Amino acid sequence: MAAVLAPVKTAEASYSAEFLRVKGLAERGNANAQHSLGFMYFHGEGVARNEELAVAWYRQAANAGLEHAQYNLGVMYQKGQGVDADLAEAARWYRQAAEQGYAAAQYNLGWLYAKGHGVAQDTEQARHWFSKAAEQGDAGAQNNLAMMYDTGKGVPQDYGQALYWYRKAAEQGYARAQFSLALRYDNGHGIDADPEEAIAWYRKAAGQGYAPAQFNLALRYDKGDGVPHDARQAIHWYRKAAAQGHASSHFNLALIYDNGVGVPRDAERAVECYRCAAELGHAAAQNNLGLRYQHGQDLPADAQRAAHWYQKAAEQGFPAAQYHLGQLYEAGEGLPQDDEQALHWCTQAAEQGHARAQSDLGLRYENGRGVARDLRKALSWYSRAGEQDYAPAQYMLAQLYDRDDGPAPNVVRANHWYRKAAENGHTLAQFTLALRCDCGLGMARDFAQAFHWYLRAAEQGHARAQLNTGLMFLSGQGVAPDAAQARHWLSLAQSQGIPSAARYLPQA
Repeated sequence: MAAVLAPVKTAEASYSAEFLRVKGLAERGNANAQHSLGFMYFHGEGVARNEELAVAWYRQAANAGLEHAQYNLGVMYQKGQGVDADLAEAARWYRQAAEQGYAAAQYNLGWLYAKGHGVAQDTEQARHWFSKAAEQGDAGAQNNLAMMYDTGKGVPQDYGQALYWYRKAAEQGYARAQFSLALRYDNGHGIDADPEEAIAWYRKAAGQGYAPAQFNLALRYDKGDGVPHDARQAIHWYRKAAAQGHASSHFNLALIYDNGVGVPRDAERAVECYRCAAELGHAAAQNNLGLRYQHGQDLPADAQRAAHWYQKAAEQGFPAAQYHLGQLYEAGEGLPQDDEQALHWCTQAAEQGHARAQSDLGLRYENGRGVARDLRKALSWYSRAGEQDYAPAQYMLAQLYDRDDGPAPNVVRANHWYRKAAENGHTLAQFTLALRCDCGLGMARDFAQAFHWYLRAAEQGHARAQLNTGLMFLSGQGVAPDAAQARHWLSLAQSQGIPSAARYLPQA
């Protein structure tokens, strides 16, 4: 006769039996069983999930003084699970558990005081409860206490204490603290800078999926900063962070694909990454997407879409987008033509230090375009752009100083700015400076310098500079005579329609 096997007790049957056992104890007033029964109802273990019954049993255990039941009841009130959300009631139950030394409740109560949720905001109370939980090893509380010492919020600022608590939390694997510790080693903030330690902590936090650490680790590989440059590793970590919605990671991925740094250029992926970053609110990405739509670069030209993305970035205070938006308003491209809006956005960008906008504003005041003509304001805006080495503004500034009817005629200042613009590659400034050196206008006459600047302008295609360069090679003035070079430059000048060049060619 075959043996009869006992029926296998399934996990579901075990849960149900345990539920009945716990329920019996709970109904007889056992507080631990009441808490366990609440837990079973909340998680649906051995019984259908029921948040309202979970609250009812947690409450019985909490009223009996069981601290973990008080904590769980606080969580239910905080999250609105099984009861209407009530942060004041959450704080009341957290306090009862916290006063019994329950670390998680101490942390949550500290957080409510820090935010002013359910209780009056009170940084001293926040510090008190974070400290209690931190001393019991709660990593979140240790991190928050460190942040308070770091910022001096609610406690005297103390970088030593901040580092102590960041390290405590970091060594328990708390990713945010690991990241904060890495930043301090990176920047030497309150501690000697140590790039190797910074990278080690970034790596620990990144490995736990903390997006800011993944981004910073990617930056290291992208720039070859403290680690060998490695585009693949940079892309790996940027992608990890981007997958979590980290906008700057999307943007930096776009730059890598756009410029083909360490990988083949991939315009389609670059645009996709710019778009992801832009949709997440990244202003530089919004501006770059606007540029692509405006100029039809890697995307169909679409002035309205360009305006849309410029507007998004401009409203965030991104100066380049403010300038570009102003240009679209002025031209009536993708937007109704509007001189007032054009001036508004140009001014916004200029006041933030955007050199092209400052130069454009100078030109507006010089010509009275959309504003009352004011040469002093023109001089001021050109000066601000010129100080940023913006060559067109430096040239215009020189022109203003050069005018007898200008706001401040000054030949020395004019020469200063012509030279600045010339050194920055401005062709007209190079030619003008060459003439002044040639004639000794506002300076000692200097044929060698004149030749130098004529040649620089000639090489950029300036026809009269090509003529004068040829003549100096022909005469040996400022340079050793060279007939072949003279013919070369005079021929170029002639081809650009300078009639006098033909008269001198037979002499070369």
